[in-house]
Amino acid sequence: MSAGVRAGAGMAGAVLLLTTACSGGEKEHGVPVGEKGDSAVPQVTINPGNGSGKAAPEHGVTVTAAGGTLQQVTVTRKGKPVDGAMAADKKSWKSRTLVPGAKYQVAAVAVSPKGKTATVSSTFTTLKAASELGISDITPTKGEKVGVGMPIIVTFDRAVGDKKAVERALEVKSTKPATGAWYWASDTQVIFRTENGHYWEPNQKVTLTAKLAGVKSGKRTYGTSDVTRRFSIGDTHIIKASTKTHHLTVTKNGRKVKSWPISAGRGGRVVNGVDTYATTSGIHLTMGKENPAIMTSEWMGVKPDEPGGYKEVIPFAVRISNSGEYIHSMASTVWAQGHQNVSHGCVNSPPAAARWFYNFSYRGDPVIITGTSRRLEALNGWGFYQMSWKRWVKGSALDRTVTTG
Repeated sequence: MSAGVRAGAGMAGAVLLLTTACSGGEKEHGVPVGEKGDSAVPQVTINPGNGSGKAAPEHGVTVTAAGGTLQQVTVTRKGKPVDGAMAADKKSWKSRTLVPGAKYQVAAVAVSPKGKTATVSSTFTTLKAASELGISDITPTKGEKVGVGMPIIVTFDRAVGDKKAVERALEVKSTKPATGAWYWASDTQVIFRTENGHYWEPNQKVTLTAKLAGVKSGKRTYGTSDVTRRFSIGDTHIIKASTKTHHLTVTKNGRKVKSWPISAGRGGRVVNGVDTYATTSGIHLTMGKENPAIMTSEWMGVKPDEPGGYKEVIPFAVRISNSGEYIHSMASTVWAQGHQNVSHGCVNSPPAAARWFYNFSYRGDPVIITGTSRRLEALNGWGFYQMSWKRWVKGSALDRTVTTG
């Protein structure tokens, strides 16, 4: 890394433009300009130095002033400005990370207490990425209206080495402030959710900005572009179901809008200590809709033609976990709904109620089920609120909470 470019003005009140593209090539130690020993002249240093061809993208641009304060700093790439921040004392300026393999221009102006000014410029190129880190998927989808429990799930196209650097680049903003945290579910996926007991406020906008350009994830592995995802939070839908009373109730913005009888999982099939036919208790989130859904016992290793096996075409199905649980229509068990649990784990509902819920629900609506000893696991589907807040925050590479306002 070259030490930078230094510039000063030798004449009181003069503005001196420094260009250091000398025939000697890349400058390693900067170039001082101005009358030697003139301490009244502001000295400006830019890193990377002029002519650098291998500037580290993750370090960005740093501009400092000695003997004065910075008045203006401009960094551009292809004529477009690069974001940065001036220190409170105006003696330094720092840019964000930079796009790998790109050419940048820097211009800075400083002024001394006596009014002497100095202008310095620099042109450099950043190091090319040997491997690129990108995003393969973001949930929710672009412009989607979602429920108040909706997580933000970012999936990368390769394993993330420096999780701290990548997590710092993820910014969540909402029109109504919330406290949340990121949790690394794997080397390729990180999830944001709000604090336990505090969902998103309803009817607002949320924006995720992944400022990945120039973020170093591993050895010469960089993000090369930023990604933005905007979505909205709809009304507050809270669904509560009891496998003991065999009833489900839906509220909208705190008011009851509908209830109906249900039949939940009958239990009785224990595999490795888990009753796979029991409905899981806990805070689920609606994950998606299928009409129809093809439901089969094959997911638990039982073929449809084997004892206890099944394969059915089910209308108006809303998924609530990854262990085969849905709230769905089931005309054949209406006789049991409100009285007895007879399903393989799903929440069987009357056809009219299931159709209504299918049309009513968003992805990310909390579904709170009680009454069984089988607990929903935190990483089963979107059961993220099943994890304690303390443990969730510990899953952040930065071990911190985030305020989204």
